[in-house]
Amino acid sequence: MGHRTFSKLIVRVTIGALALAISAIILSVAILNGFKREIIEKQRGFFGDIVVTKNDLSASYENTPIHLSAEKLKQLEALPQVVDITPFATKAGIMNVGGQVEGVLLKGVNKTYDQQYLQKNIVKGDTLNFSEGSNTQILVSEYLANRLHLDVGDKFIMYFIQDPIRRRPFTIRGIYTTHSEELDKTYVIGSLDLIKRLNNLQENEVGAYQIRINSFDILESTTQEIDNMLPLELEATNIVQQMPDIFNWLNMLDMNDNIIFVLMVIVAVINMVSSLLISILERSSMIGILKALGYPNKGIRQVFLYGSIYLIGIGLLIGNLIALTLYFFQTQTHFFKLDPYTYYIHYVPMDIAWYEVVGLNAAIVIIGVLTLFIPAMLISRISPIKTIQFK
Repeated sequence: MGHRTFSKLIVRVTIGALALAISAIILSVAILNGFKREIIEKQRGFFGDIVVTKNDLSASYENTPIHLSAEKLKQLEALPQVVDITPFATKAGIMNVGGQVEGVLLKGVNKTYDQQYLQKNIVKGDTLNFSEGSNTQILVSEYLANRLHLDVGDKFIMYFIQDPIRRRPFTIRGIYTTHSEELDKTYVIGSLDLIKRLNNLQENEVGAYQIRINSFDILESTTQEIDNMLPLELEATNIVQQMPDIFNWLNMLDMNDNIIFVLMVIVAVINMVSSLLISILERSSMIGILKALGYPNKGIRQVFLYGSIYLIGIGLLIGNLIALTLYFFQTQTHFFKLDPYTYYIHYVPMDIAWYEVVGLNAAIVIIGVLTLFIPAMLISRISPIKTIQFK
């Protein structure tokens, strides 16, 4: 009776370990995928995927003016992977509010700029309205608004350091937050036309062109293709090249998933092997009788392996139910929160495809079954005479 109770306990521990392993692996992959997706989408939404600038060594916040002919723009827009191309320019300025000053970088855009990303991140007010006095409208981050005690509708003066120094009045149209401290501390959004006037640009000149593509997976190849199409004095760079620190950090996170996968598989394998060994040892008399009756080692091994595969199936079923329940709960409710200024997002993001779930389960099954062949070989070493006489 004691042996049976112990065997039942081992079986339950094995099922529990398998359920824990697959649920931890699925959730870790989903969280990493979701986290990477959110961070990448923030960068893509704010900066676009590819930027066309002057090919020079200038480290200034203000891009050297460039011009793309209408024919060249049509060629670039004709690429099937290109979603849109919009001009922009940047200009350093100093916000002066009630005696408080804050250095910022004004990003000027025009009516062709897709404000959908900004709209999703607006916490108060609205996006720029280019049909009515856009030169005096501005979007500021929640960080700057709190720091300078600003609200929607407030007016302030911004100074632009040039010769002579220019000052321009602005009215806050909207307040946004990206939860990225670097972006929120640095950028304000305004009119491209204003920057063109301040920098005395020609009608067809802009600071740079921002290109969005339909798939981030083809970013490198598209960047190279566009760069080859540009005049020699211009170059195309993508956001991975512009912000290598962020994307190197995201790539390093993949190591965490690999570590979790290896550790969870080791835990599951140890429990499966232990369960099979105990099952074989407890049933050594039965194995001896079957051998004495002429039952081959291969057939006996298959019986025990089928039993172990059955346990693997139960463990994986329970683990998948736990993981997918938590996954759908979190994606629908955003119940589990994060510090947005540490993790760039205010909730735990999750994203996983069905084929990733199937692949992870298949990997566990294959590794588990292959590993179980090792203890199953013990059956061939069991002597029928000794086991039948064993009490």
